Amino acid sequence: MATITKQYIDGEFVESHGRELMDIIKPTNRQVIGRVTLGDEEDTRRAIAAAKRAFTTFGQTTKEERASYLGGLYKAVSLRIDDLTAAMVEEYGGVVRFARLIVESGANAFPAAEKGLEELPMTRRWGKTTVTLAPVGVAGLITAWNANALFICLKLASAIGAGCTVVIKPSELSSLQTEVMLECVEAAKLPKGVCNVVIGRGGVVGAELVRNPDVAKISFTGSVAVGQSIMRDGAATMKRVTLELGGKSPTILLDDAVLDKAIPAALILAFMNSGQACAAGTRLLVPKSRVAEVKRGIAEAMTTFSVGDPADPRTAVGPMVSQNQYERVQSYIRKGIEEGAEVLVGGEGHPPGLEAGYFVKPTVFANVKNDMTIAQEELFGPVLCVIAYDSEDEAIRIANDSKYGLHGAVLGADLQRARRVASQIRAGRVVINGMTDDPQAPWGGFKYSGVGREYGRYGIEAFLETRAILES
Repeated sequence: MATITKQYIDGEFVESHGRELMDIIKPTNRQVIGRVTLGDEEDTRRAIAAAKRAFTTFGQTTKEERASYLGGLYKAVSLRIDDLTAAMVEEYGGVVRFARLIVESGANAFPAAEKGLEELPMTRRWGKTTVTLAPVGVAGLITAWNANALFICLKLASAIGAGCTVVIKPSELSSLQTEVMLECVEAAKLPKGVCNVVIGRGGVVGAELVRNPDVAKISFTGSVAVGQSIMRDGAATMKRVTLELGGKSPTILLDDAVLDKAIPAALILAFMNSGQACAAGTRLLVPKSRVAEVKRGIAEAMTTFSVGDPADPRTAVGPMVSQNQYERVQSYIRKGIEEGAEVLVGGEGHPPGLEAGYFVKPTVFANVKNDMTIAQEELFGPVLCVIAYDSEDEAIRIANDSKYGLHGAVLGADLQRARRVASQIRAGRVVINGMTDDPQAPWGGFKYSGVGREYGRYGIEAFLETRAILES
């Protein structure tokens, strides 16, 4: 059984000042597989102080020096892809074929930041005016449990690229992944104090990062409610913020879509990371003229969309991360039934034979109205809503009829038309004809899905301030 008792502060593993113990529970069978000692406000203040000391020199480093550190981090993380993937499967229940993609995306954040840094002019001059980009200072990086390793890499890459020092508050539900990541940070040989990590609760460690005046910026991935509290409480010390807060992403299936390709693509979008993904396409918008054949196609395709052991490469959907998350998803499935939606596939309860873990039946609701609770609130589980529309304009209206705006998708044969529709979706990123990624493309949301952008050059810019120097 894993036992984690130390925090990473000022380049060293040190015993936690906090004494609260938390069990690490395997979601496939609810067995305790480890125990972590959670940090407290004192651990956090020590980490902040270390980052502040380190910033006096690290904030003056050149682009070339920071690029070298990014390269070292990439090498260190790349060597531990298998270990990080295994940890994600073990403690979170991420299906292995998706978990590996998540971890690889995290590793790739470092060369993406290196490329973005190379392309980003840190100084501009005209006449007697000089404009420089300066690192904002100490940054607090707060990550979520559904892709902890990815978020650590992504935020750390941007902060290092900008010249900031950091204190990371990873999800306490992802402590095994964090331990591997810390070994990567140690192997990369960053200067002391540049990267500090305190494992602890958001209401303790995260709250100290938000209120501490020596922290200049918060980069947070998580819920809308916590993001709102960060904006509110951080205002007291004028925190700069980047917030990625989730979504209720629409997938528009156009009337010319080839269903043999479109339906599998829609299901992959909906059930990625077992539905525990902020970008999951959990609203599938279908032309009324094609609803019947889409329903038949989904019912048939779902027979091969297996739920079970996340370590099995054939598994498409694993367990929820915790009992609380299992109960949350069950409550929304019940709500959908109460509101009159048709259960096309799945429903309440555990899949047969998987009662020991936090497994949910992958569920597809048909005859959903966009004003239903299941169509408006983020469930964070394997639940898809099929919503009918009459016209392309109505599809766009329904897609945008949400407080969220993180991600979207368009499925259709006419690429020019699909692009036109995609350009009208109010979301930070829209994919066409399937999930794809570009580590240089910005990531972030409209509306309640957040503030600011991450990835590549855009992510680095979020950790910089602009300074103008004018000569008389």
